[in-house]
Amino acid sequence: MKVVIFWFRRDLSLKDNHGLLKALTSGYPVIPVFIFNKEIIAELHSNDSRISFIYDNLFKINQELKKYNSSLLILHDYVENAFVKIVEEFDVKSVYSNEDYEPSAIAGDKKVSALLSGKGINFYSFKNQVIFAKNDILKKDGNPYTVFTPYKKAWLARFKPEENAVHYQSEGYLSMFNKSDYVFPSLNELGFTGGIYTVRPFLPESIADYDQHRDFPYLDAGSYLGPHLRFGTISIRNVVQIAYKQNETFLSELIWREFFMQILFHFPYSEKNNFKKQFDFVKWRNNEEEFKLWCDGKTGYPIVDAGMNQLNKTGYMHNRLRMITAGFLVKHLLIDWRWGEAYFAEKLLDYELSSNVGNWQWAAGTGCDAVPYFRVFNPHRQQEKFDKDYKYICTHIPDFDINNYISPVVNHEFARKRAVDTYKKTKNTESI
Repeated sequence: MKVVIFWFRRDLSLKDNHGLLKALTSGYPVIPVFIFNKEIIAELHSNDSRISFIYDNLFKINQELKKYNSSLLILHDYVENAFVKIVEEFDVKSVYSNEDYEPSAIAGDKKVSALLSGKGINFYSFKNQVIFAKNDILKKDGNPYTVFTPYKKAWLARFKPEENAVHYQSEGYLSMFNKSDYVFPSLNELGFTGGIYTVRPFLPESIADYDQHRDFPYLDAGSYLGPHLRFGTISIRNVVQIAYKQNETFLSELIWREFFMQILFHFPYSEKNNFKKQFDFVKWRNNEEEFKLWCDGKTGYPIVDAGMNQLNKTGYMHNRLRMITAGFLVKHLLIDWRWGEAYFAEKLLDYELSSNVGNWQWAAGTGCDAVPYFRVFNPHRQQEKFDKDYKYICTHIPDFDINNYISPVVNHEFARKRAVDTYKKTKNTESI
């Protein structure tokens, strides 16, 4: 019996799932598949909380599928090997998935497509995790935007609430899943022990006052949407509709997410290299001892240390603190933004490559539409402005004592001058 495969990736939901609906309406029984990619998970700790989050959501999907006498086929292998096994075991008509715009995913999809094509199997991929992607929003000359404000204006001009409210609802087609009872593996069988994470359900009313509260970390007013958007457990279309009606500032943050995605898609070199190549000549100090102090939350700047402690303990950091801690690493300590980006990638539950790279390069002044190189945040002023009563700091630094705190790793005024002077010495400074 011919079947089609739906390959779950960054779309862990049976609702509002574009590629899944296409598979379910193909006219063939659908085998839902998830692949724990050995190439990726080999680099993770055994208690990585993201694997636990993925696993728990896969379990929920599998429980739902049981209502239709179906189940998830979960494989633990390299992606190409997994598909070789799939096409050997089943008579596959087509494979359906949703698009991923990260360079490694694009390269992997090309390999999978070629493998399937060699066996006469179609590989279909659909836009699902964004409103606009790839070449949807371009300048009049056909080139991608590299400055956020005009991109946002073009995005809003293109956005039509009534059109983008169309959801890819699959509820009426769930009976099209292939009848099966695959064994659902344990985390231990996948090589993981399980990590602790805290993910809140998204509440529409939580963003009503987002613009008023977002900069004050002690209010803990973040949406905590990051992991849901990263792994597709909540529909981006639903979230955008809510933001469009309730809070322009929150909508702008969602547009920033898509802006950074299209930057990485059109300029894949920026994943590992400065978007603005003139900054390739910045002489980073890259002091390993100071980097460890930053990682461990022991810089002597309470607002910085509190942010790093929150990250290390919870896998989450308030957005204002992400900006402060990143700026401190690259400007105060003159440590390459790639070191910080890699550390955040290891720790953040809501880690998303394009946003992480984009925001780190923004903080370093090396990215598109980035903060000017001569702008160096004063951690003391940031604390006075956004946590003047030390509420956030006291939450994340046990037994904090303002009069008996560790000495700063570097003096702010000295660090500011050193950073500006170092950036000025780069080649092609006239183009900065």
